Amino acid sequence: MTEPIALLVVNYGSSDLLRTNLAATAAEVPGAIVVVVDNWKDAAERAAVTALCEERGWTLVPREDNAGFGVGMDAGAARARELGAHWLLLLNPDLELDGEGVRHMLEAARSRPLALVGPRILRPDGTVWTIGHDLYLDDGRIRSVRRRLPDPVRRRFWISGACLLLSVDLWDRIGGFAPEYFLYWEDVEFSHRAEDVGAELVLCEDAVAVHHEGGTQGPGATDFGAAKSTTYYYFNTRNRLVYAARNLGDADLAAWMRESRTVEREILLQGGRKQLLRSLAPLRAVRRGTRDGLERARQEQRDRAQRAARGDASDPVGS
Repeated sequence: MTEPIALLVVNYGSSDLLRTNLAATAAEVPGAIVVVVDNWKDAAERAAVTALCEERGWTLVPREDNAGFGVGMDAGAARARELGAHWLLLLNPDLELDGEGVRHMLEAARSRPLALVGPRILRPDGTVWTIGHDLYLDDGRIRSVRRRLPDPVRRRFWISGACLLLSVDLWDRIGGFAPEYFLYWEDVEFSHRAEDVGAELVLCEDAVAVHHEGGTQGPGATDFGAAKSTTYYYFNTRNRLVYAARNLGDADLAAWMRESRTVEREILLQGGRKQLLRSLAPLRAVRRGTRDGLERARQEQRDRAQRAARGDASDPVGS
């Protein structure tokens, strides 16, 4: 390949998935640079992923902590650049993507000056997992484009970070992922920062990936109506407000804060009511997420007031 492509995966306890999914993709993309960033889980997992990378000839970037998805991808992209990559293909460990899908995504990217490209992602049963989402700017709710509300509404489209293709040049212009998110919502901001530097968000319908639900986050992580992990609940409620603090003006930030308790309940009910009969941990997780997100938003409001008092007010990121 005249323009080398790097396959980037952040691993956390998913070496078995890498052996199945990443190995299959890599086998169908001859000459691909494969970079695995291993966020520390335990010694056994580190040994397993190290052995796998040595066996396959992949580049391992071992970390001694678990700083989350975005920080891991930033480390993987830096290593891929050192190895001469021109294209970066970001993949989740629990995602299947064949060589034909990769080629379709590359064609879509090459046909535009700047593009952030995602595939159509299905569940194993063939139903749609995502064909992109809309973020509604009035209240911070997210809907699938299949349930798009009619105009006039303020919304911004975004593509899931489970599978993204972009050039190293675009990556540099965006500046990588924001480390503040850890997990969830970092791809929302990444998509919007891509647009803000002039990129086109492209949903490549000809490229089809398969997402194995619960592969990395446990059963129910992406299945509406099934109980989800406390990690899911906490970071989805918290990071909605982190996004608002980082990206919105004063009026929109205040509106999202006012809606936070209602949205918290909606996020919790994605896992169904019966989960609360078994444990109150999901409820505690969304409450902690809202608490911490509101604190981040209030701190941003205080910082803006201080900047305004000094006469050096500046626009938020992406506004």
